[in-house]
Amino acid sequence: MAALSIAFEAPENIGGLCPSKDRPIDLVQLATTTLGDKAVEIEILQMFARQARGCLQALASETENAARVTIAKRLKGAAGAVGAHAVLRAAEAVECDGADAGRLAAVAASVIEAENFILKLCR
Repeated sequence: MAALSIAFEAPENIGGLCPSKDRPIDLVQLATTTLGDKAVEIEILQMFARQARGCLQALASETENAARVTIAKRLKGAAGAVGAHAVLRAAEAVECDGADAGRLAAVAASVIEAENFILKLCR
């Protein structure tokens, strides 16, 4: 009887994380957004990589906090659209808590990781 109850128990979902969200780009979200069109996915990812790099450069060169918040919002929106969750979280930290050196480094690291992931996908 114990084996029967074990076989039909609901599986544990520790953390509720989908494996795709562990990647720099959530490919499940991207495929849903693009309806599975691989050519559109590549185009969107390349546009995101260019925009993210531009935002990263703008964050580094900007000294005004209000301007940095605006740039971080733009980056957060772009990251959310493609499923770049680490970039989104890092940009959100700059937006909400200010742009100190640690937060800017986190944004840079997450953008570079996403760019490298995109480059590997585009090969």
